[in-house]
Amino acid sequence: MASVMDGVNRLTQLVGRNKFELLLFKLGSKQRFGINVFKVREVIKCPPLTRMPHSSPVVTGIANMRGQTITVMDLSAAIGRPPLDNAQENFVIVAEYNRRVLGFLVGSVDRIVNKNWEEVKPPPTGIGHSNYLTAVTQVDNELVEIIDVEKVLAEVIGLKVEVSKEVSEAVAGAPLGDAALRILVADDSAMARKQITRVLDQTGVPYTVAENGRIAWEMLLEECAKDDRPVDQKIAMVISDVEMPEMDGYTLATSIKNHPQLQSLYVCLHTSLSGTFNESMAKRVKADRLCAKFDPDDLARMVLERLNELGARRAA
Repeated sequence: MASVMDGVNRLTQLVGRNKFELLLFKLGSKQRFGINVFKVREVIKCPPLTRMPHSSPVVTGIANMRGQTITVMDLSAAIGRPPLDNAQENFVIVAEYNRRVLGFLVGSVDRIVNKNWEEVKPPPTGIGHSNYLTAVTQVDNELVEIIDVEKVLAEVIGLKVEVSKEVSEAVAGAPLGDAALRILVADDSAMARKQITRVLDQTGVPYTVAENGRIAWEMLLEECAKDDRPVDQKIAMVISDVEMPEMDGYTLATSIKNHPQLQSLYVCLHTSLSGTFNESMAKRVKADRLCAKFDPDDLARMVLERLNELGARRAA
């Protein structure tokens, strides 16, 4: 237990400082990949797997780990690379994404490195939209690719993106007031942005999209300089991912809450991380709300609550 708490305390110290820890691994070649340690529960030698009939070819099988049955997918095959051979000789990264505990089969695990999000960059624009990268960084003068796991999960498991009729009608009926009032969305995953904006499109709420926290921050500073109107009279709320290149969501929230012209902005951290640990981190950076990915009704209800709150203030 002491070692677990030591790890939690170490990771907590990184919150709001634009730093994180990256677990490096390989998929059967020299290329190194990375995953945020915040997402990782443990790394184990691949246990015996039971193949499920009619499952995706990416799914290697299911395994019982510490009394919990989890799906193990070949991460190499999931991103279009050759499948890994001899599963039992490989490793499984047990991680939590979007309220699911999953196992990712990888060839080998290297080590954990401490990184600053400013050192992490979006993937090159010339590689197209069919790639599975969400960011890249340098370690030991070598390129490390950070995989868009949300895209992998959407393709392998499928994600619901339709808001229920009841919730959609409730949100659409909420008075937004000033037509210029909108929502700012910050997320580096193209798949996640598509999911979020699909929800907002269904509810009729206007929005602006930023591809990472740094771009969102620059947009907010531009709003401050535009005119004398308070920014919270132009932007209803900020919905931000946590893991983003250049500036993460924790740092974005901290920057907003420490800025005299922005501190009243409503900030929701919309993240595939979950649990009380992440709730405490959201409180630490003074975020107003934590919303776990990805349930379209949960996201739409959160937007409805914010619009109702704004409507009540105007009526008072």
